[in-house]
Amino acid sequence: MTTTTTGRLAVVGAVGTAHTRVEGRDKVTGAARYAGEIPFAELAHGWLVLSTIARGRIRSVETAPVLEMPGVLTVLHHGNAPRVDGDYTGPMGPPDPALLVFQHDRVPYAGWPVALVVAETSEQAREAAEALVVQYDEEPHDVAFSAGRPGTYTPADTPRAAAEQRKGDPVAGFAASAVVVDAEYTTPEEHHNPLEPHAAAAQWDDGRLDVVDSNQGSAFVAQELAKLFSLDPGAVRVRSENVGGAFGSKGTRPHQVLAVMAATVLHRPVRVVLTRRQMFSLVGYRSPTVQRVRLGADPDGRLRALDHEAQNLTSTQREFIERSADPARVMYDADAHHTVNRVVPLDVPTPTWMRAPGEAPGSFALECALDELAEKCGVDPIALRVRNEPAAGPVSGLPFSSRNLLACYEEGARRFGWAGRDPRPGIRREGRWLLGTGMAAASFPSGAAPSTASVTAEPDGTFTVRITAADIGTGARTALTLIAADELEVAPDRISMRIADSDFGPAMIAGGSMGTRSWAWAVTAAARDLRGQLALGGSIPPHGITARSDTAELIGALPARERHAFGAQFAEVAVDVTSGEVRVRRMLGIFAAGRIVNPLTARSQLVGGMIWGLSMALHEEAVRDEVSGGLVGADLASYHFAANADVPVVEADWVDDPDDEDPVGIKGIGEIGIVGAAAAVANAVWHATGTRHRHLPIRPDRVLLAGPGSHRQSS
Repeated sequence: MTTTTTGRLAVVGAVGTAHTRVEGRDKVTGAARYAGEIPFAELAHGWLVLSTIARGRIRSVETAPVLEMPGVLTVLHHGNAPRVDGDYTGPMGPPDPALLVFQHDRVPYAGWPVALVVAETSEQAREAAEALVVQYDEEPHDVAFSAGRPGTYTPADTPRAAAEQRKGDPVAGFAASAVVVDAEYTTPEEHHNPLEPHAAAAQWDDGRLDVVDSNQGSAFVAQELAKLFSLDPGAVRVRSENVGGAFGSKGTRPHQVLAVMAATVLHRPVRVVLTRRQMFSLVGYRSPTVQRVRLGADPDGRLRALDHEAQNLTSTQREFIERSADPARVMYDADAHHTVNRVVPLDVPTPTWMRAPGEAPGSFALECALDELAEKCGVDPIALRVRNEPAAGPVSGLPFSSRNLLACYEEGARRFGWAGRDPRPGIRREGRWLLGTGMAAASFPSGAAPSTASVTAEPDGTFTVRITAADIGTGARTALTLIAADELEVAPDRISMRIADSDFGPAMIAGGSMGTRSWAWAVTAAARDLRGQLALGGSIPPHGITARSDTAELIGALPARERHAFGAQFAEVAVDVTSGEVRVRRMLGIFAAGRIVNPLTARSQLVGGMIWGLSMALHEEAVRDEVSGGLVGADLASYHFAANADVPVVEADWVDDPDDEDPVGIKGIGEIGIVGAAAAVANAVWHATGTRHRHLPIRPDRVLLAGPGSHRQSS
């Protein structure tokens, strides 16, 4: 850290230097409390009962025997639960029908909440919930997802983006192409499993609803609960100081609503904690996808036409689009473009955002197709991508705020040793292992949303920052501390960062890689205003001097740009064709992701994303039973993901890439790390074996069935 002196304060260059987490000691010593362990006087415990059928109606809930069990206080269900208002527009649009819990007798999918048993202890609640008998009138269900099946449709356009976009004439482009790749790629259903399960406690305090929760945006949850329960916005407070992982799953969910219902009925605090199995149906997941990518090019690999069609499932309750075709609109130039995202509603829970929604599965298909094109053209995969690098948005025509992807290729190739790579597949061998290397490009949008913040100069010379940010494990609390310290020209230890309390005012959620960027803007604006007030001189009163900010006008004035982070992913694998085992030996990611605030936590985020991409490539796959409509093995014993033994040396670094239109120069980094990682592994498996694996995960059985051999593909 560098320090210089001005006439008033020490100027501390905190941003850009490595800092351990400001809350790190509390977390490793157990002093940091999470939503499921914060004590309340007279706390009661709720345990959910979920449907065992995939479609139908509840005929009866046999509560009488359960109510006589020890400690049981009440059993809530559709026949006696408080009514909520489902006719509103909240912070995320109309309410998710899953939040209108216990409002009717319909069951739309397996795992739908049908009752909540509340008891004096968690153990009593669980025992009673498992004893509760629920009778159903079952109806035929449909959970089978496949390409182009009946009922598939193209959604209406949204403010974020059109479902379908065209540029030029793709038909003519393909007709004029000397080389064509036309392939189908699939990704499976993947599930959220943060280290900390979902939990919420609710109580009424002098007519005000107080919720302690694990979420990604306390202000958004407070607004949603206020709408649902017809309360004045100021009558709801939501706090979520420590969160043990989220990445899309911790928004407003049924357990929060039910905790409020039970607290309202019993007039005492009630906590509801989800089990791992319950999380498989209640908190969302990444939809499976089927994607067709067609690329038409000149003999040297210059793209004439690019067509990416993606399909995902959604529920019959709410439309969710996994926008897998969107990355193609940004990544590569072509004379003609066509991209479309389609959905099919089935009797399943509604999918949700999961780390790099759209980009993670979309990059797998697009970047594998680029690798196939490079093979057909006899062009190095990096050279092919450089040849199709756009000067502006390939479809939008908008200028990029910054795009330093070429530097990622160059630095990544140098550090990975790409120049010595033999392009022929199936050449390198170590005993029974075939070796291969692969790469892929990455992108993720870099946006900002309006947020508010306040900064107070305290009489003791410290500063208190208040903002409804959410640190879901990313290190956001520490990054904001460093940003505030630099703007106020003080050491970070003079900053007290208070976050995740809806009373602090509206702010962006931790999502879309927009959280820290949005919050940093608000903190910077408030700190800058405070510095101006302090420059006038005078003593600080006992209550301090406070400056507040609202960035809505500043962000609304931003010019139209293509704003994205970019990266290049590299992987080396070893494949045992006698057992089908695939081992990733090393991974390298080089990213252009704006100004890096805290290298220590930033590298952790990028490496974590890359490991998740490895897990996506080789392990993760949820299977839905068409007979029951539920998942096969909805637990962490059956749902496989990368363990420590599966993870090799993983390196992440970055190139200089500041965004000059951002006051701090940063972009989001929470999601870019996973994008392209699965494709890099899959491309490396092809280089090792000569077999294309277009369907994730690359399981041992798929490797064995495909076998080694040039130009083959797996089923």
